[in-house]
Amino acid sequence: MSDIRRHTIAVLVDNEPGVLARVIGLFSGRGYNIESLTVAEVDPEVHLSRITVVTSGTPMIIEQIKAQLHRLVPVHAVRDLTLEGKSVERELALIKVVGTGEKRIESLRLADIFRARVIDSTTESFVFEMTGSTEKLDAFIGLMRPLGLIDVSRTGVVAISRGAQAL
Repeated sequence: MSDIRRHTIAVLVDNEPGVLARVIGLFSGRGYNIESLTVAEVDPEVHLSRITVVTSGTPMIIEQIKAQLHRLVPVHAVRDLTLEGKSVERELALIKVVGTGEKRIESLRLADIFRARVIDSTTESFVFEMTGSTEKLDAFIGLMRPLGLIDVSRTGVVAISRGAQAL
């Protein structure tokens, strides 16, 4: 039985052309799957970006991924937030639901329970904005399917370690 676990890895890189392609190439070239990927500049003065990758693998594969990421020239830091202790993870989703009558009322009731905000509304549809864990978003989306779910857009996971230490 293999010990495959989900890991969230944060990578601090130079914000320059081709860096993201090199990171993605590292994963695809070795057959590793990326479950979620987010990238944004975090320090415009020194042109640094943070890449958050969610992937799954055995402990040996995760160690290989981290070692190979460290070897990429524009990489400044690699942290496995899953192994380093407590971290905070969130994802944003926009969820479009079409419906009238009872289905419309039920979708609004569930949105209230899940703390999803209505950010657009017509007489036939809603667009909900929701942030939370991947599991929470998956649960809400699953409940919206029979109520008229027609479209979903998700950001992917963003994560940060808890406590006083920086990446």
